[in-house]
Amino acid sequence: LVQQSTHGEQHCNFSMMQSRTIRRSMTSVLLIIIGCYCAVLVAMFMWQDKLVFVPSAAHVSDPSRLGLSFDDVWLTAADGVRTHAWYVPASASTARTVLFFHGNAGNISHRSETLQLYHRLGLNVLMSDYRGYGRSEGKPSERGTERDALAAWQYLREQRGTAASAILIHGRSLGGAIALALVEQIAESDNPIGAVIVESSFTSLPDVGAVAYPWIPVRWLARIYYPNQLRIARVRAPLMIAHATADEVIPFQHGQRLHAAAPAGAQFLSLSGGHNDGFLA
Repeated sequence: LVQQSTHGEQHCNFSMMQSRTIRRSMTSVLLIIIGCYCAVLVAMFMWQDKLVFVPSAAHVSDPSRLGLSFDDVWLTAADGVRTHAWYVPASASTARTVLFFHGNAGNISHRSETLQLYHRLGLNVLMSDYRGYGRSEGKPSERGTERDALAAWQYLREQRGTAASAILIHGRSLGGAIALALVEQIAESDNPIGAVIVESSFTSLPDVGAVAYPWIPVRWLARIYYPNQLRIARVRAPLMIAHATADEVIPFQHGQRLHAAAPAGAQFLSLSGGHNDGFLA
């Protein structure tokens, strides 16, 4: 009986030790997971600009390769940062000009198709890079891109003598947010604007992040906003929102919500194709 009791105690002690070891292991794994998650949160907060802005310095083309004459233009923002742009005049004389703002990746040299489309429509085009993109100085930021957009507008108005009513502001993806920020900046001082196109853009950047990273509290961590849904309601110019139904980057519902928030009379255009080729399709 004593031997059986001793054996039972040893078995019980072994089971308890085994249970403690398992609990310690599980606790260690859980702490590692929590630590990794917290590290991701810190990284998302500190370096979210790297996720939003994806500039490329190298040019892959220029308008001359399309057989188009153009002017290299240097713009200076209010904070002194110089950005690079192309001004491509129409074949025939016209007062009408498109001010185009591209998406978050690459630079103006990756937008040849858009340049060709507007040139075929007989319009002048000013296609501007943001700070940190292409040959431009500086580092991109939300406020910085808004300053760069205003510098491009001022160039058309002051250097080219283009009437505000003859300028069509067109922004694609992130460029749609920058276009709306520009419209807000000039709303009180420089009207009427000819027209505004917001293509393949979003309600706000945190809204996009919440869909892309549902397991992260993006709205708590956001430092970059671009509140398009609020801004589009204040546009006082002919306005069109365009969005591809199969957009795999910014869901089609973002375009629909922007249209719902826009003033009465705004047009909505459903595009074929995806995020990067909807305007071509």
